[in-house]
Amino acid sequence: MKDILQTMLDSAIAHGPSVLLEGNQLRRPIDVLNAPALATDDKRAILAAWASDRYAVHSKPPLRQLPGTPEPVSIDEIQSVLTEIDRRYSY
Repeated sequence: MKDILQTMLDSAIAHGPSVLLEGNQLRRPIDVLNAPALATDDKRAILAAWASDRYAVHSKPPLRQLPGTPEPVSIDEIQSVLTEIDRRYSY
């Protein structure tokens, strides 16, 4: 399983975070936070990419949708999870 995740992470660098969602149950930002197989830095990277303007929904800028996710989520939801990661894992 770890080798599969590493391959996915390597692919994400080239293809973006949506590669990490394929075959996983990462449908909302909270799912990224709760994914035990992902390292903290990988969680931050996925969420930061998800929050980027690249994934903004056309004509609805507060919403973001990664390819492969079932529905858009608000930028506030993504930022809330990023804040929670910082709270949990900051040293």
